[in-house]
Amino acid sequence: MDKRPPLIIITGPTAVGKTSLSVQLALKVNGEIISADSMQVYKGMDIGTAKIREEEKLGVPHYLIDILEPDEEFNVTIFKQKAEECINDILSRGKMPIIAGGTGFYIQSVLYDVEFSDFDEEKRAEIKAMLEDTLEQKGLDFMFDKLKEIDPEYAEIIHKNNIRRVLHGLEYNILTGGKLSEHNEEQRERTSPYNFLYCVLNDDRAKVYGRINSRVDDMLRDGLADEVRDLLAKGYTRDLPSMLALGYKEMADYLSGDCTYETAVELIKRDTRHFAKKQLTWFKRERETLEVNRTKFENEAQMLEFILSAAKLKGIL
Repeated sequence: MDKRPPLIIITGPTAVGKTSLSVQLALKVNGEIISADSMQVYKGMDIGTAKIREEEKLGVPHYLIDILEPDEEFNVTIFKQKAEECINDILSRGKMPIIAGGTGFYIQSVLYDVEFSDFDEEKRAEIKAMLEDTLEQKGLDFMFDKLKEIDPEYAEIIHKNNIRRVLHGLEYNILTGGKLSEHNEEQRERTSPYNFLYCVLNDDRAKVYGRINSRVDDMLRDGLADEVRDLLAKGYTRDLPSMLALGYKEMADYLSGDCTYETAVELIKRDTRHFAKKQLTWFKRERETLEVNRTKFENEAQMLEFILSAAKLKGIL
């Protein structure tokens, strides 16, 4: 019998239905949900991040949502620490921890207890300052192109607007001379401290893309432009990592007169589709995953039963 603590993961590309399924699962297994989303941590960024509404939680506790202001730092190291604290607390109360979200690197950090190299802080600060100066002078496209040169595998799985991850890839290369993608592959081979079920939701690509387009339309109707306008009015500048998130960057460009509304909308839809493709590339590289493809089930209830059966087979339930 596996004596490691249990952990269930519900992940997959954006707009595949993770939120609803994770809540229904939590109700079945006496679970509580830890969000693995790099943007839903920010207060006031609700519409563009498709943040779960209070009524959608159906009473299930959710963690790591609305815990930071948009100008506060959040990264994988902070996520790992906070997520592990949540897992231990949930387990201590006899509940089932469920990680739900689409940020694969965050999930991996907890699942395999990824070690983050302890580099000299002074050297790291020096490199970070140099990279930020270069970013300011030459722009994000230039930095992303440099990342593609030194580590094309890592560049393939991240979005170029994600400044943190672009700079992290460049910083790692300068500090070690190696590729962050290779480091991540090594960490994937670690033994997990959890008896886990790693569920990757998927669907027909055309359906996922259709839901992405519809979701963006819904966000616009719900007031995405006003949300971004309010953030800018509060002093959250366009160069903040949070404000470069999908939907926020494009809408901020429109509000600042850098592009038309129609162009902003099309860019949000296009870049979100590209992001979903990168997410799937990441999850395909992960091991010991359970594919839950919507095309093989008639409804969500069948998907849920499939996951519950798999959890029982692994001794998680």
